[in-house]
Amino acid sequence: MSKIRSRSAEEVLAEDLKNNPEFRTYWERTTLARAVALAILHYRTEHNLSQRRLGQLLGIHQSHVSRLELGEHTPLLEMLQKLSMVLGLRFILDIGPSSKTSEAPIVFPPGVELVEDIITADGSQVRVATG
Repeated sequence: MSKIRSRSAEEVLAEDLKNNPEFRTYWERTTLARAVALAILHYRTEHNLSQRRLGQLLGIHQSHVSRLELGEHTPLLEMLQKLSMVLGLRFILDIGPSSKTSEAPIVFPPGVELVEDIITADGSQVRVATG
């Protein structure tokens, strides 16, 4: 009997990004949304909040919190501002040609970490930091 080698999530993602143009387009389009989703999930678990309670704090429905946590749709600037004002989260977005942004390292404030760093199919570099 032969052994089946399991692949890591990173290996599967790298293969899908390389071989599936539709998936790559979707992945690039949702970069900011995924970063926001991770920040909200982290905040909610750190503060032991349900989606319903977080929604109450933000003045939105639980279903909206759920959609934000899915990371499939980029939130509006107004929502990022609300997350920042109410929860104290910070979002830093850096977009530029990959040849220029990769030469200029970003120094993040304390507590802010890079969560997404991709080179898009058109050659742009997109970096998102949250904290």
